Amino acid sequence: MVKFSKQFEGQLVPEWKEAFVDYWQLKKDLKKIHLLNNNVNNANKKSSFSRNIYTSLRKLPLFRPQRRENGIIQVHTKLGQTLSKGDLYETELLEQFADTESAAEFFALLDLQLNKVNQFFRTKEKEFIERGECLKKQMEILIELKDALIKQHYDKGTSSGQNIKDDESISATISCDEESNKDRTEQEQDIENSIDQVILDSPRSSELGNPTNINTEDNKSKSSSERVINNQGKSLKIHIPLTNPTRTFSAITYLFRDDMINQSSKKCGPNGQKKLHINRTKLKHAEKMIRGAFIELYKGLGYLKTYRNLNMLAFVKILKKFDKVTNKQVLPIYLRVVESSYFNSSDKALKLADDVEEIFIKHFAEDDKKKAMKYLKPTQKKESHAVTFFIGLFGGCFIALLVGYVIMAHITGLYRPKSDTIYMETVYPVLRQAMFSLMFLHFFLYGCNIFMWRKTRVNYSFIFELAQTKELKYRDVFLICTTSMTAVIGVLFLHLTLVAKGYSYNQIQAIPALLLLVFILLLVCPFNIIYKSSRYRFIRVIRNIMFSPLYKVVMLDFFMADQLCSQVPMLRNLEYVACYYITGSYKTQDYGYCIRTKYYRDLAYAVSFLPYYWRAMQCARRWFDEGHKSHLVNLGKYVSAMLAAGAKVAFEKEKNMGWLCLVIVMSSVATVYQLYWDFVKDWGLLQCHSKNPWLRNELMLRRKFIYYFSMGLNLVLRLAWLQTVLHYNFGTVDYRVTGLFLAALEVIRRGHWNYYRLENEHLNNAGKFRAVKTVPLPFHEVDEQD
Repeated sequence: MVKFSKQFEGQLVPEWKEAFVDYWQLKKDLKKIHLLNNNVNNANKKSSFSRNIYTSLRKLPLFRPQRRENGIIQVHTKLGQTLSKGDLYETELLEQFADTESAAEFFALLDLQLNKVNQFFRTKEKEFIERGECLKKQMEILIELKDALIKQHYDKGTSSGQNIKDDESISATISCDEESNKDRTEQEQDIENSIDQVILDSPRSSELGNPTNINTEDNKSKSSSERVINNQGKSLKIHIPLTNPTRTFSAITYLFRDDMINQSSKKCGPNGQKKLHINRTKLKHAEKMIRGAFIELYKGLGYLKTYRNLNMLAFVKILKKFDKVTNKQVLPIYLRVVESSYFNSSDKALKLADDVEEIFIKHFAEDDKKKAMKYLKPTQKKESHAVTFFIGLFGGCFIALLVGYVIMAHITGLYRPKSDTIYMETVYPVLRQAMFSLMFLHFFLYGCNIFMWRKTRVNYSFIFELAQTKELKYRDVFLICTTSMTAVIGVLFLHLTLVAKGYSYNQIQAIPALLLLVFILLLVCPFNIIYKSSRYRFIRVIRNIMFSPLYKVVMLDFFMADQLCSQVPMLRNLEYVACYYITGSYKTQDYGYCIRTKYYRDLAYAVSFLPYYWRAMQCARRWFDEGHKSHLVNLGKYVSAMLAAGAKVAFEKEKNMGWLCLVIVMSSVATVYQLYWDFVKDWGLLQCHSKNPWLRNELMLRRKFIYYFSMGLNLVLRLAWLQTVLHYNFGTVDYRVTGLFLAALEVIRRGHWNYYRLENEHLNNAGKFRAVKTVPLPFHEVDEQD
């Protein structure tokens, strides 16, 4: 049977852990009381006769101490200093315990936990109720706009060229603007986002506030829209975040279209009343935003329900343990107080959850409850034993093929400095890196990261905003890795076998290209097979990275861009392979053509810069959106890395003392910069005043030495660039194999870095009690002065 402490830790909301009952500290206090009781019992064994007489006399009414109320304890209720705190509870001991001081400390801590739970529940409940009321108003406006859109099309079909009636009109002007989009929770930071504004005049908007004027581009359009307000219209805005280039370019297009509408609307009816102009695409975006907001609200209400139930169960369990240790009957008395406290007696959150469920079923699921529950309560797919079986199968095949390939390569002497040049210049780069060997190593380490994040309860799904029903589990990642690497090493083994048998390169040179083509086709395959949702999410993230300045940057985007910064060798080999096959050099075995070509050498600089450039552009976009100067400092880190990478490429082309000195200087500066950012910013370590020396206050791993070891390991792996200066080779091994080894070390460093990066991000979310994301709402009232 699982202990309650394990069950409690496994079911609590990770980001709210500090707000739950501190069950473990209460158990420690109980152990103190238990030990003291044992000592007292052992000391009193000799005087048991006199103790029994004393106990009997105390039971007589004459000798019983005066009490205000029968009972062992009495819980007093006090009014909090503010309404948000509510009632505060304080326990008074009415009977003497074996160790009264320890018992008083226990109940003081228990009262503190009860007050903490009540206050947190009250705060979160108020937050969710306010969010729910706002969403209901948003839903009413959306319904009215959809009805008006239907009416618009109906009127166009029946009486084209006629104006819409004044009392049913919803006129729109569209402009592009920058506004601060503030979260409604106290824990979220204020983030300024570029938004698309669709300003609407609607009778329903009176529920959001008083009438205000419409924001327009010039005085003429402003005066005409004021006449619309006089017809009992109100001013609203639809906020659609400019998260991608399509919306950005659409906003600019709508600016020109709106000018044309404003000019033509002056002739469209009495009193300058505009025609009905509602953009269907914008309305669909607004509906999607409201649906996502309802889903997040329902998820938060579910967390609040879990919070109530687990804390109630924790109080019951700890009070039972206290009664067992002290042989007192405290549970019935204190439990009545807990049951009547605010967190257990309030049903506002439960009613709101029912309302959200009803609204979602009616408006987003076509009155189909089963369909609605797929969104509101998604069920996680069950882990299959078949996945584990195939991991073992393909893992064994990979090891067997790898051993066979190494033996055959050793016999033929391919990896020695004086080996087959054509093989090492063509086949080896293709199957080593262009065939994603380093990428699959990276992917394997990502699977290890997922395993560790789940074990330490780091909520990586929430941080990356992954759907629970579609996210990859660590077993899925391992299956992809073992299957892919078995295919790669199998082709390597087949190709080397054909070479050893005397087949010419003209006959077998297409094999590596075919394998590359198969991987690309699998990646873009449109059929719902082989983790389609994850493949397409990967493609979207890569697209977002490549167009970084045009996309709003989220955690998954810059996390993936950081991974690409560790895959520069793979990208450079991909560049070589693309040149080798596109130019037709594989037909003539002219492997040096791409290296001799000036365009290729220039492109090598660009490829070395690209990952750092993309990451720097993401930092610039985040600074533009959020306004935090730390993003500019982070941008400087990637600029220094770009300069170091450029110096290394130049040194490889022209090996002289000047370029060597530049490589040492630039790489040293970049390394110090990166180490500082790794330890202090990304990992949150090296805090001088932390209770854990030179670490941070909150640690997910129990053994502190792991953090010190990780910092040392990261330092050593960051210095891998010294190979560029030292040119150390491992015996008679080819220099390309040495390059592969160093590239693999950088990938391993990145996989090691990933765990601590997300651990720190999780602790930041937990510090702000941020367990659900706040979806920005589309409809806002325009509040501007003339």
